[in-house]
Amino acid sequence: MDVIRHIINDTIEFYKWSLTIADKRVEKWPLMDSPLPTLAISLSYLLFLWLGPKYMQGREPFQLRKTLIVYNFSMVILNFFIFKELFLAARAASYSYICQPVDYSDDPNEVRVAAALWWYFISKGVEYLDTVFFILRKKFNQISFLHVYHHCTMFTLWWIGIKWVAGGQSFFGAHMNAAIHVLMYLYYGLAAFGPKIQKYLWWKKYLTIIQMIQFHVTIGHTALSLYIDCPFPKWMHWCLIGYALTFIILFGNFYYQTYRRQPRREVTSRPGKTLSNGASYGALAASNGNSTKMDEKPAVAETGRRKRKGRAKRE
Repeated sequence: MDVIRHIINDTIEFYKWSLTIADKRVEKWPLMDSPLPTLAISLSYLLFLWLGPKYMQGREPFQLRKTLIVYNFSMVILNFFIFKELFLAARAASYSYICQPVDYSDDPNEVRVAAALWWYFISKGVEYLDTVFFILRKKFNQISFLHVYHHCTMFTLWWIGIKWVAGGQSFFGAHMNAAIHVLMYLYYGLAAFGPKIQKYLWWKKYLTIIQMIQFHVTIGHTALSLYIDCPFPKWMHWCLIGYALTFIILFGNFYYQTYRRQPRREVTSRPGKTLSNGASYGALAASNGNSTKMDEKPAVAETGRRKRKGRAKRE
């Protein structure tokens, strides 16, 4: 018990010390005074992830078509705003894309960068709704480990980023990721209109490719910063490299399972069962219940004749 007590006391003392070097500009901003609200939201997300499917058992799935359209295009606008603010503020502050230390001053451009990064952090909390929509629509097979890992860790870890390094090198990854999320949520918004639009959305797999490129660029950029000894917290650089590696592995596996591995052909199929491509659509990092999968017809027609083998038609 003494050992545990010492560990707890040391952790509390370390946290108190870390607050002395935190960014004073953001300490009064919403959710930034303490990590408890952010942790409470993330724990509530995990609790809903457990209880939501139990609640939906025996209930009809919600359609939420109009809700998804509004939500996705709202996320397009939010991410474009974040991208625009980071780009313009960084340019006005003469930011370097190679090495940019954090400036904790009240310079208007620096505060603008910090505010844009705060909105980026908030957007990751809003993205928890992606999973909520999956559960309400009973798309449980879409909730992969990658989907949950991405959503839960991004919101929680970015609280740390805003608390201590709301500027400098932090702008690079958020700036790039916000631009990619504009494309992603544009895709989901268009897919929510239904089969008439979905047939034109041939570029789904390229979103995954772009995301994997993003993680490689992040590792390269961070490694370069370490190599040139950029005055940015080195522990954060190393953590970012490790974090990006986990995404490369998980997204690489998703891409292989979805687009490279040959699916096994089913000899028979159950009536009305949705055809699965063997991978979770939720792995596109922020997917929210828009599915472009194909539905099979009943295996046996009403006349009693067996259905001819062949590929299912798209919706």
